[in-house]
Amino acid sequence: MENENIVTNSPCCQDPRKGLSLSEDFGNKTLSPCNTETKYVVIGGGPAGLSGAKALKELGVNFDGFEMGSDFGGLWNIDNPLSTMYESAHLISSKTTTEFLDFPMSDDTPDYPGHKMMYNYFVDYAKNFNLYDHYYFNTKVQKIEKHGEKWKVTVINPDFGTLTYIYKGIIIANGTLSKPNIPVFKGHFTGEIIHSAEYKKASVLQGKKVLVIGAGNSGCDIVVDAVHYAKKADISVRRGYYFVPKYVFGKPSDTVGGKIRLPRRIKQKFDHFLLKWFTGDPQRFGFPKPQYKMYESHPVVNTLILHHIGQGDIKVQKNIDYFDGKIVHFKDGHSEEYDTIVLATGYKLDFPFIDKEHLNWTGMAPELYLNIFHPEYDNLFILGMVEAAGLGWEGRYEQAKLMARYIKGIENNTLKALAFKKKKSGKQPDLSGGYNYLKLERMSFYVHKDTYRRIVTKEAKGMKDEN
Repeated sequence: MENENIVTNSPCCQDPRKGLSLSEDFGNKTLSPCNTETKYVVIGGGPAGLSGAKALKELGVNFDGFEMGSDFGGLWNIDNPLSTMYESAHLISSKTTTEFLDFPMSDDTPDYPGHKMMYNYFVDYAKNFNLYDHYYFNTKVQKIEKHGEKWKVTVINPDFGTLTYIYKGIIIANGTLSKPNIPVFKGHFTGEIIHSAEYKKASVLQGKKVLVIGAGNSGCDIVVDAVHYAKKADISVRRGYYFVPKYVFGKPSDTVGGKIRLPRRIKQKFDHFLLKWFTGDPQRFGFPKPQYKMYESHPVVNTLILHHIGQGDIKVQKNIDYFDGKIVHFKDGHSEEYDTIVLATGYKLDFPFIDKEHLNWTGMAPELYLNIFHPEYDNLFILGMVEAAGLGWEGRYEQAKLMARYIKGIENNTLKALAFKKKKSGKQPDLSGGYNYLKLERMSFYVHKDTYRRIVTKEAKGMKDEN
């Protein structure tokens, strides 16, 4: 990189942030990282970044953190530059299956808190574990390059400008939902097209004829929003879905059952039967029949859409054939006119600041041991590149604990860390639990929750005994 300003081991005075209130901390604009060659850097301040920061801090591993937004929270902070939140967004898993175990949500938190409550929860988490001391906000990571055995990290900050630092190691935790997936359609639509990442509030749909493309969790939320504002609200789908209610027998659905572990095939059939009993057959509402079994794709935790379809507020349309002006032609041969199209078509995995060659990228995603560990590098990790129904934030923290213990073990040259180093360069264990997950980009890092957590916690426990 030409004309870069590389900051080497500049000495640090006592960090003036320590002991200050949060507002004073944010008000201090003169600080910049120092002594970085002895530190790791955590990129991102969402749940994965917070997990990594806490795990490193607990083991005394020196680190800095960079967050593009003005505060912690990641995508749950709706004011962050790349947040995909919208006003009506809530958790789709209940608080007790989502929260960090050592930092439970308050008793007065509803079962499915909204994004504002989640943002406050992450801020409180960071305060409680003194993580603000390590982070630099409004700081965008522009480029990461190899620098011998270390890493060269270039960042942009409005207060200390563009600087390049040398770090001992890299922990990428910037999330998996930042780069919108924009499909290509035949023809040209002359109305308004936005991706769900741009959608923030339902009032922008006021009086419009709206078509939402895609029936994942965001797509269903948005078309339900549209019912209350739009002149017309339709949703276009190309495959079938399983719709899971948020409540079963008056309790959050993900807290009911689970005491008896059923074999996979029996569980799929039994739960599918129960689901039909609670929500009916989605084909009745115009959805295609799923060409996959239950749990082989991420479930849609939204039954409000079924209520509104049943009331005639929402119409389910077939897959798109082509656009012609404001007319949308569907694959079943009919066409309708729309003012606005919302693309609820998901996201592409994206780490724009580092070359894919450094991530062992294969096919649709990096191929990392347990979705965390590079097969060759001992100082580059990804946290949060994992998805599973019910994994929650604790599942991300378990990732971080294993990573931190490995870092500490490698530093101390422990036998178990050295054995794990050999293991991570070999064959990946089967994390599917026997489920045949759909071959979609968003499913490329999907795992079976129980299988994944069992392996990660076992490995972490083994290394704890030596550290």
